[in-house]
Amino acid sequence: MTTRPIRARSARDKLQRSRDLLDAARRLALAHGVKAVTLTKVTQEAGLHPSALRRYFDSTEELLLELAEEAWQGWEDDVAGALSGRHDLPAGEVAAVLAESLQRNPLFSDLLTHVALSLEDSVDLERARRYKSRSFQAYDRLAAALVAASADLDLPAARDVLTTTLAAAAYLWQVSHPSKTLATLYEQEPRWGHAAMSFVPTMTRLVEAQIRGARHP
Repeated sequence: MTTRPIRARSARDKLQRSRDLLDAARRLALAHGVKAVTLTKVTQEAGLHPSALRRYFDSTEELLLELAEEAWQGWEDDVAGALSGRHDLPAGEVAAVLAESLQRNPLFSDLLTHVALSLEDSVDLERARRYKSRSFQAYDRLAAALVAASADLDLPAARDVLTTTLAAAAYLWQVSHPSKTLATLYEQEPRWGHAAMSFVPTMTRLVEAQIRGARHP
């Protein structure tokens, strides 16, 4: 791939370069997983010189945190759209909405692990503050949407359900998308294969159980 000049001359060019890097990182993460995204691969995918990334993002981690911030908005929109106009839904239907939405937003599900593990700790204070502010705004709106649609949840319970959903997804997404090495191992050792469980059915069962037990006095 031909690399373009290092410097973008206009504000419009700079914005486009930033988007090019984000889009390249998104393509790589969706194709190979977030853990495979590196500075070199991103700049190669975007057709830019390796030094270009640091003109727009301080690090690969900051670039991925930007993707996570955008992914929060995408997940919120997806869940809110699935719940819009619906009321008094039973626990199983609410759980299915959340699980199926996570399946439809694979980058968000994959990033959940990495945000908590490394991305937030690898950026400066103000960048971390911006991510937290926007992700919690989405979280609060999602909690309100769950209360409006569910037959079972008040606001504190909806927050508990969201927290459990995010924590479970961060683990289960990785487990249910094993590497080639682990997939081969599970074929050879079927008794361990239960770890590579189906994502949506497992998430739905866990979240439904949480909803049923989450009612607050």
